[in-house]
Amino acid sequence: MMIRIAGLDDFSAVEALLGRSYPAMMATAYEERVLARALPFMTKAKVELLTSGTFYIVEDEGHVVGCGGWTSGAPGSGESVEGLAHLRHFAVDPARARHGIGRSIFTQCARTASAEGAVRFQAFSGLNAEPFYARMGLVRLKVVSIPMGSDVAFPSVLMEGPVGGRP
Repeated sequence: MMIRIAGLDDFSAVEALLGRSYPAMMATAYEERVLARALPFMTKAKVELLTSGTFYIVEDEGHVVGCGGWTSGAPGSGESVEGLAHLRHFAVDPARARHGIGRSIFTQCARTASAEGAVRFQAFSGLNAEPFYARMGLVRLKVVSIPMGSDVAFPSVLMEGPVGGRP
């Protein structure tokens, strides 16, 4: 397996991964009707992340099996707070879940965010991903509803923790 910085050439592969990962991984945590409305918004690769230099993909034998990254600006607003970085758009191929791919992306994010002065991470976690982020050292701050289009509010968990995570 190899982790590397993503670029615009990875757009289709990242979008395909999101399309495989999110429906399968979130199915146990969300009602079908909520997912049906939210997934079209969530499974789109984001150009701003792919060009950020802080979004990563994990490849194995030429296949993208994981992605995720961080930004200094908050999702949606772009607002920056000194020392705070935001984890963004993590996904792992469902066939490869629980094999350390997400942890390797988190570790890469911690390394680069720390080098840029970040001391804390925040993440909007899906209900299904809260245990993963907790293992990385983040704690639940509150449950929030994120608007996805005009007719669905997607329940998410705002989490925060040290950039270094847990050993």
